[in-house]
Amino acid sequence: MEVKKIISSLCYFSVFFAPFLFPVIVYFVTDEYDVKRHAKASFISHLIPALTFLLFFLAFIPGMPLSGDLIFGWFVIMMVVFGILSLIITIWNIVKGIKVLLS
Repeated sequence: MEVKKIISSLCYFSVFFAPFLFPVIVYFVTDEYDVKRHAKASFISHLIPALTFLLFFLAFIPGMPLSGDLIFGWFVIMMVVFGILSLIITIWNIVKGIKVLLS
């Protein structure tokens, strides 16, 4: 198996051990175009849930004229959406990592 395939797939599998750090390091260390492309794609896919989580909590600006029940309802809805999105992104990274290994 080629080393560049293994490193490219590890960028996707890093969602389990170093979601931001590993793809960034690989992107700046390697000279291979394909490995850089996979590192960038995996970094962006790892970044999507983090940005979603940040945006969800920025939605709760202090001083919003909402009642407690409404805030709790929005919080529950946003956590469900975040959980589903995180699950989809994790499955997508696993599938992409396997595809890179098998190609």
